[in-house]
Amino acid sequence: MPEEINELNVANLKKVVISKLQKLARDMGVNGVSGLTKEELIYRIMQSQAEKNGLLFGEGTLEVLPDGFGFLRSSNHNYLPGPDDIYVSPSQIKKFGLRTGDTVSGQIRPPKENEKYFALLKVEMVNGEDPDKIQDRIPFEELTPIHPNQRFLLETVPEETTTRVIDLVCPIGKGQRGLIVSPPRAGKTVILKKIANAIATNTPDAVLIVLLVGERPEEVTEMKRSVKGEVISATFDEPPERHVQVAEIALEKAKRLVEHKKDVVILLDSITRLARAHNVLVPHSGKIMTGGLESNALDKPKRFFGSARNIEEGGSLTILGTALIDTGSKMD
Repeated sequence: MPEEINELNVANLKKVVISKLQKLARDMGVNGVSGLTKEELIYRIMQSQAEKNGLLFGEGTLEVLPDGFGFLRSSNHNYLPGPDDIYVSPSQIKKFGLRTGDTVSGQIRPPKENEKYFALLKVEMVNGEDPDKIQDRIPFEELTPIHPNQRFLLETVPEETTTRVIDLVCPIGKGQRGLIVSPPRAGKTVILKKIANAIATNTPDAVLIVLLVGERPEEVTEMKRSVKGEVISATFDEPPERHVQVAEIALEKAKRLVEHKKDVVILLDSITRLARAHNVLVPHSGKIMTGGLESNALDKPKRFFGSARNIEEGGSLTILGTALIDTGSKMD
């Protein structure tokens, strides 16, 4: 077993590179390994493990579907549906009051003869806490928003002047909404990266989520390697539906953490591309604004941005985004 896998569960396997997964699968006697994707490999390894030992453990972020049941998706695959998702029954969702965005871990079982997915048998942890303790949590929308009364200190080392200037000129409070507005290729992403690392260094208790919408794949890789936080992405070559889905599940996850009195920071790059995706998907109303923008296309991006707030009962959601100008497009 590779050194980085301390315990054989779905969450640990998703962190391992595919070549080591192939070797592990062969060692466990799994046939036909070479043509399988990473998700299929994990599925086969977990199936083989279940046949030998019986007990399996899994973890993921819950997405509740309109039919009442849900799936635990993995952040390693940007919450895309995959064969290694874990099915959560409607009865478990109702019993523990689970909602989209909850991070759930527990005992799972392999799929039966006519099933396609692993299934959650027992809920052991929800957002890092005992599931019985979350019954009385107050929904995010019912919490009391107040003005920011604490700030994030961004100054780190003397040679890092960017974050020092931000501290002096426009300090960022817990629960703040902020936009970095500039033309393309001006260094917005670099500033976001510096802010992310400053928050991770000075406020390690804060939960950091970097949300990249419509960015290049190489930028996503660079961000994952240089930022100490969760990086969720939908690259420019993916359809608008994915851009919207990724943004919504990231926001729901942040809301669930705020309900647990956590300070959460979402760094969004960029809100312009998220608005473009909503403009493609929104039903046509017949009211078209300048540049071909639907009149109601900005409702959801505004709601996303407006979710940032400081909470009187404890916790905060801070959202800093980038917006493009001077692109030559009237829509932008």
